[in-house]
Amino acid sequence: MVRRTFDLTIKLPYPLARFSGINEVTDYVAYYRVSTRRQGASGLGLEAQRKAVTDHLRSRDQVIAEFTEVESGRRRDRPALTEAIERARLTGARLIVAKLDRLARNLHFITTLMETKVPFVAADLPDANHLTVHILSAVAQAEAHMISERTKAALAASKARGRKLGNDGTNLRNQTVGLQRSLHVRQTAARQRAASVNRVIVEAQAHGAVSLAKIAAYLNERSIRAPRGGQWSPTAVKRVVRQQASHPNEAHNQ
Repeated sequence: MVRRTFDLTIKLPYPLARFSGINEVTDYVAYYRVSTRRQGASGLGLEAQRKAVTDHLRSRDQVIAEFTEVESGRRRDRPALTEAIERARLTGARLIVAKLDRLARNLHFITTLMETKVPFVAADLPDANHLTVHILSAVAQAEAHMISERTKAALAASKARGRKLGNDGTNLRNQTVGLQRSLHVRQTAARQRAASVNRVIVEAQAHGAVSLAKIAAYLNERSIRAPRGGQWSPTAVKRVVRQQASHPNEAHNQ
């Protein structure tokens, strides 16, 4: 009697890890928030936030930068949030916060995330990323719409009383002005990104990186992308330094 055996092994066209995401590595930029300077100095609440972020990470994930906001409750601007988003954009990392609660109710936080389109996740609500932000933004937009309707009604009433509104439309017909403004926006964005990189270059120099090669290595070690993608070279660093020298106010204003 002849016995036949069959090989039932299923051969996938790609490694299983590619499908499951086991070997995927995600870089994060962490953003923490404490309410007072005393709390920020003492670390109260900060360590709990760091633990929440650490617990969220998988074994191969890493936090490549941390930014802590110390708020007094009287200021609306969040410079540390701006820096965190800026670093996430430069490195292609994902922004992570420990707790969404109060941040989610802050319109500045919502609109900043929406405008920059930086990938975002909250450690306490892992599924509450851009979908949740979209919902919160929709609520904010609904409120803005109601304000807009009231403004339109007020303008209509003013027009009915004989007041002249608006202009003759010359600016809308002037395509040259539109093209010039578009070019200006792109050039400004490029200079602002160069200013952001320049701050990291200054940081590198403070840590002893004095040559262009060492500064390029410093940027590459922190996963900061070069202007055209890929790795930084001494020549690319030199261009940024030269650009900042010709636009010194750009770095100062940022």
